[in-house]
Amino acid sequence: MACKKCGYQDKKETTILGSPLCSICAKFAPEKIQDFQNYITEKIDWKILDTFRKYGQHFGKKQKSGMSKIASIGRVVTRAPLGYDVINGNLIPNEDAVRVHSLYRTFLNRKYSLNSLAKNFSLSVNGLKKVLSNRTYLGEIKFDGRIHKGEHQNLISPEIFYAVQRKLKTYLKPRKK
Repeated sequence: MACKKCGYQDKKETTILGSPLCSICAKFAPEKIQDFQNYITEKIDWKILDTFRKYGQHFGKKQKSGMSKIASIGRVVTRAPLGYDVINGNLIPNEDAVRVHSLYRTFLNRKYSLNSLAKNFSLSVNGLKKVLSNRTYLGEIKFDGRIHKGEHQNLISPEIFYAVQRKLKTYLKPRKK
């Protein structure tokens, strides 16, 4: 079937709100029904969009490859985690680094629930779990499912980090019904 907006017959056709659309038109289609109806009525010649199809450009492909390249050399590509600041693209420990180290030690050495530990450190439980499982504290950068050796200083030793992972796994076991 042909795209309702541009008339192109696409093998990877998508149906949105009952209207068949090619992959390019579907990418830009609005979600609100009124906006979508206006979008469909604004006809466009499929030849104008052919350049995108011809060269197989995927949205965000260049950005992702650039971010992968930066991560592979050990530089941060996302926000700085608790305990670090980003200065000139590098992760530099800040005053919260001591707090992160204390959090790991407290979790490892004391019998706290995740809820009470999170409250003691002014974090949400999910925030606590993210801090306790973040590989950045080992001196690594994780991006796109790959782990790279980071250029930054690690805040947590591997022994402490992996001991926390083992203990955290016992906390996160699914409950029996």
